[in-house]
Amino acid sequence: MPFETHPRTSVRSGTVAVYTPWDEERWVSEPAKNPRRSAFQRDRARVLHSAGLRRLGAKTQVVSPGTDDFVRTRLTHSLEVAQVGRELARYLGCDPDIVDTACLSHDLGHPPFGHHGETILDALCIDIGGFEGNAQTLRLVTRIEPKVIADDGRPAGLNLTRASLDALTKYPWSRSEASAGRRDSGVRKFGVYDDDRGVFDFYRDGIENGKRCIEAQVMDLADDISYSVHDVEDAIAGGHLHLGEFAAESRRAELFDITRKWYLPTTSDEEMDKALSRLQAAAYWPADVYDGSRKAQATLKHMTSQLIGRFVGAAEAATREEFGWEPLARYAASLVVPEPTVVEIAVLKGMATLTVMVAEDRLRLHDIQSAVITELAQWYSAMPTKLDPMFRADYFEAADDAARLRVVVDQIASLTDHSAWALYHQLKAGAGDRL
Repeated sequence: MPFETHPRTSVRSGTVAVYTPWDEERWVSEPAKNPRRSAFQRDRARVLHSAGLRRLGAKTQVVSPGTDDFVRTRLTHSLEVAQVGRELARYLGCDPDIVDTACLSHDLGHPPFGHHGETILDALCIDIGGFEGNAQTLRLVTRIEPKVIADDGRPAGLNLTRASLDALTKYPWSRSEASAGRRDSGVRKFGVYDDDRGVFDFYRDGIENGKRCIEAQVMDLADDISYSVHDVEDAIAGGHLHLGEFAAESRRAELFDITRKWYLPTTSDEEMDKALSRLQAAAYWPADVYDGSRKAQATLKHMTSQLIGRFVGAAEAATREEFGWEPLARYAASLVVPEPTVVEIAVLKGMATLTVMVAEDRLRLHDIQSAVITELAQWYSAMPTKLDPMFRADYFEAADDAARLRVVVDQIASLTDHSAWALYHQLKAGAGDRL
């Protein structure tokens, strides 16, 4: 199979594409720094040392943190995404630090309880523009995270460069732009709230609406690869997923249905069946039932490594075939991911979705999580003095009820799974007024 055998390549002795001073500009001008570090190296360091990144260690990836010492959190997932993205950036010649920054940042805005937490907050924000984890990420790095304050008192968050902000914007459009022209009632994911439009327009100035730079595309693929491969690994190790179960036609049909519903709405059963069969035919696909032994763990880890190499290699080869061997950066090229690779990644994501995310015990937990977030929102709105000092100041400076609700949501989105549960239990115990 051609997309299993792509050799690793390097770009002319590690040459990186040239970035302009415009790419290095920040929303708030800063004094010149030590020239031994690039502006993009500073961006990466700012994210790496941020409170938002640390909090990801206690936020749900797929399985809640604390239920199993093995499973990934949002933090370990982000570190793995950064490793995959940085390597692919190096192969293609775009700045690895920009891609690393984008990968480390990509989940910063996600609230407690994973994607279900997003859904709950979006419902709470229905009248003020909704909630979206990616838009919240932009809000966090450009406003909430304390690092740089402008001379006029305006918070600038981490004050990252234009190129890094553009690279971490997976969906470069607003909610209204996402839903414009849609025939259904759904809303696509989006990357900016209306009241964060100022900084968005700053770093997107002159860029075609909706177009993504190659660094953002690399980050997005690294996220998909890590999500698909590592969530399957977690599901297998946790006893939720048994690869042999998909030999049965009925189980394959369930897998294809959930994959189509969540990830590939226009892909046929035949295409997904071929993708699954290719994966099952790979020499590294585990043949034995996972029993937790050292051999089984090594076999599972070998599969994850090989799958990452398979997907990265396919994208690298296809992109080079389309755009040649010069260093590729910003809007000089687009990442090319072969359709068979896209389907294989989606089928793996479907496995984790089917066996973990929509399992009955998981859905029962969702009801409890909905109560936690809803009651915390009501409590903070009724008692804003209980907000953390940073958010409390934002709340009392807010111009109207919509802005005040947005601050309450900022506070809740910053909570970890553990801190959200702890606050909720204190409220239910009648201690809310003493917190």
